[in-house]
Amino acid sequence: MEHIDVIIVGGGPAGSTCAWKLREYGIECFILDKAVFPRDKLCAGWITPQCALDLDLAAYPHTVVDLRRFRVRYRGLQWWIPTRQYSIRREEFDNWLLRRSGAPVRQHHVREVTREAGHYRIDDAYTCRVLVGAGGTGCPVYRNLFAGRRPRPENARIVAIERECPRIPSDRDCRLWFGDGGLPGYAWYIPKGNDRANVGIGAYHERLRSRGLDLVRCWDAFTTKLGRLGLVEGRDFGHHGYQYYLRHDVGNVTSNNAYVIGDAAGVATRDLGEGIGPAVESGLLAAAAIRDGRPLSLRGIVRYSLPGLVLAGMGIVPRRRRRPTKRG
Repeated sequence: MEHIDVIIVGGGPAGSTCAWKLREYGIECFILDKAVFPRDKLCAGWITPQCALDLDLAAYPHTVVDLRRFRVRYRGLQWWIPTRQYSIRREEFDNWLLRRSGAPVRQHHVREVTREAGHYRIDDAYTCRVLVGAGGTGCPVYRNLFAGRRPRPENARIVAIERECPRIPSDRDCRLWFGDGGLPGYAWYIPKGNDRANVGIGAYHERLRSRGLDLVRCWDAFTTKLGRLGLVEGRDFGHHGYQYYLRHDVGNVTSNNAYVIGDAAGVATRDLGEGIGPAVESGLLAAAAIRDGRPLSLRGIVRYSLPGLVLAGMGIVPRRRRRPTKRG
């Protein structure tokens, strides 16, 4: 049985950022993740300038595409939104964040989490005093410790399908389609480095069912459109499906020295489902809460992405909120 004061379950952006900050505070921790990094991770993968302030993209050794405008379509209307965003490939990005954290990583598929005698026991393999759940929508810390007291609202559940594929090298515009074909959500085309693009669709699960729509059929219609527009090369449109939860009531994310952050807490923005920035922010806030020995609050994390996109396009990057200092 291995013991350490703080264990973080999940090595994605929320977990690795939390570990990175904890180590800056002089708090030892390690990360458990079922995957071996670098791992395959499909994601639209855009990050905002505000998020980038915490990530030091100047030191980032992998591909980054600087996005200066979004081409938006809604029910036949089209307009441009000037912006300043960056797109990354999650396989590269997540591995970089994890290595930057400097935290030891154990490959372990967490199944059972119990609390006993003031500490947490994980699968009869690990124990800790403080436990952080950063394992995404299916996080075992959330499932074992929070699901009963903090159920996720069905009306915040998003189902999505996406694919990374070759793109036309000269095309660097990010495209968004809202309400296309009655889809209660939006579709996207995000240019990536190495002449790749991430394409996908996401929608509210409840609204899909109420409208009698099938997400796979919507995906087939969307990829047909991409081919017709000449945005992608080839016709290999195998796909990956997943689900997550948009921002909802983020109270009760702390219980007896256990915390949930990132997608485990449901912090993706309500308009565009942006998850990376809120995940990074939640990791930073969790580290400060652990350092100070206080409950975690995620209420201050941004709820909507579009206002920030417009401000960034105008050259305005909101200042990072001042973080709580250590009680003295």
